[in-house]
Amino acid sequence: MKVVIIGGVAGGATAAARLRRLNEAAEIVIIERTGYVSYANCGLPYYIGGVITDRAKLTLQTPESFWNRFRIDVRVRQEAVSIDRGARTVSIRRLDDGSVYAERYDKLILSPGARPVDPGVPGTDSERLFTLRTVEDTFRIHDFVEREHPQTATIVGGGFIGLEMAENLRERGLDVTVVQRGSHLMPTLDQDMAAILHNHLRKHGIRVLLDANVTGFSALDGGIRTALAEGAPLDADLAIMAVGVAPESTLAREAGLELGLRGAIKVDEHLRTSDPDIYAVGDAIEVKHAVTGKPALIALAGPANKQGRIAADNICGIDRTFKGSQGSSVLKMFDLTVATTGLTLRAAQAADLAADAVVLTPANHATYYPGSESLVMKVVFEQNTGRILGAQIVGGAGSDKRIDVIATAIRAGMDATDLTELDLAYAPPYASAKDPVNMAGYLIENILEGRVEQVGWSEALELTAREHGSEASPVLLDTRTADEVARGSVEGALHVPLDELRERLDELPSSSSRLLVFCQSGLRSYVACRILTQHGFSCANVSGGYGFLEQTLRDGALPPSGTGPCGRQV
Repeated sequence: MKVVIIGGVAGGATAAARLRRLNEAAEIVIIERTGYVSYANCGLPYYIGGVITDRAKLTLQTPESFWNRFRIDVRVRQEAVSIDRGARTVSIRRLDDGSVYAERYDKLILSPGARPVDPGVPGTDSERLFTLRTVEDTFRIHDFVEREHPQTATIVGGGFIGLEMAENLRERGLDVTVVQRGSHLMPTLDQDMAAILHNHLRKHGIRVLLDANVTGFSALDGGIRTALAEGAPLDADLAIMAVGVAPESTLAREAGLELGLRGAIKVDEHLRTSDPDIYAVGDAIEVKHAVTGKPALIALAGPANKQGRIAADNICGIDRTFKGSQGSSVLKMFDLTVATTGLTLRAAQAADLAADAVVLTPANHATYYPGSESLVMKVVFEQNTGRILGAQIVGGAGSDKRIDVIATAIRAGMDATDLTELDLAYAPPYASAKDPVNMAGYLIENILEGRVEQVGWSEALELTAREHGSEASPVLLDTRTADEVARGSVEGALHVPLDELRERLDELPSSSSRLLVFCQSGLRSYVACRILTQHGFSCANVSGGYGFLEQTLRDGALPPSGTGPCGRQV
């Protein structure tokens, strides 16, 4: 059996190694367009930033190492230009001399990856405008920085690559501006959670421009200008274009293979294309979203590795299926961790799921043990079943641990009650006896079982502004301590500390007014709601607490509420 693999890196290289382990007699050929067949794609920004200092560390396997260990024929700087499905051959061009030859196959695996999106604006050919996708791209940026000693950089795009480049260039001392077309960075976050990230970037000296549409680039004397649809242009020594990627499916399309979402290669659960002798893996394929069951594009290394292994298994007669991807990811941003899995609340609602979310700010480990810090967690759930749909965590140490637990829970189809019952490791330096994951389950369970109602800050501010002055208008009730209120509160909110609440019930509005109760994190206000409910008051807990409101208002993620009871003092 002869297997030809188009493209290396995560999917193609994994498939090749698995094929060899399963079939010592197979002839295996990898065709790779770049000069590197297997490299640490996700580590590329950290070489530019100087965190990784040895170029050789970026290369996981070389053509020589593949041959020595696996007897796999790896041909770099060669490009597949066409597929003749009838003859079962691939036409391949040698990039060094332009010559073309045909390679026969019994089975073909397509792992061409994705290409940077072309924004379709003038000036993208500027020598000071870079994209980052390959090792060669990395070396070009690194060598430019070493040679030219730039002082300023414009990053266009606020996804993984854009933000990692922003961090690494800032760590090298550059003044960095991040330009994002949408209303917030990181599309894997809801806007309120992204606000925490925005504030953290600004804290570290990075300028963030949101809702900014780039219209073109032009050369300056020793620099590059980025023009915006509105506002002054941005002048810098270099610019990075990181507005996303698109499936590299040209070869598949021209071969007549069936395509799916945004032109991605359509595959079945065995990763076969519409041609039973051709498989496809990695960033170029359409996958099933593990939460919604709908088609999705998820360009991440983890799923690509799994797909490469599964494709190899099926070629070798092992019946293995790819059950979908949920997009679990983690991002380091200075000393902040941004971790996500599954659906955001916005994405869940767009998928026509009856979804809600809880926001909590637990400590990452026992507070009496030195060094504890808060995590901000948003967990999305299905209202009628309690099924966990997604989670976002922004914080420090322990964020990655919790997102992995929730990712596992989502894959297992767990609901909120299952989260409460998870038996997780506990010691004061690492966690609390009630882990943040357990706490998220308790919060959701209380809502589903009717023990407390919940409103978000946007809804709370809107309700109090809209109905202010009416006889039964909602009232914001602040249950924090006097010292906490002195540092900032919501103008017009009634203040009764939790520990004094039972003795001061007569100071509250009549039972016809709904109380929207908040504290710093949402925990004390829940206790207050339980007290108030049992004394006949109508109330709802404001999700996330005042600390969450501070973050979102500082960033502008919530609309200004004007004057009166919703005027804000932060």
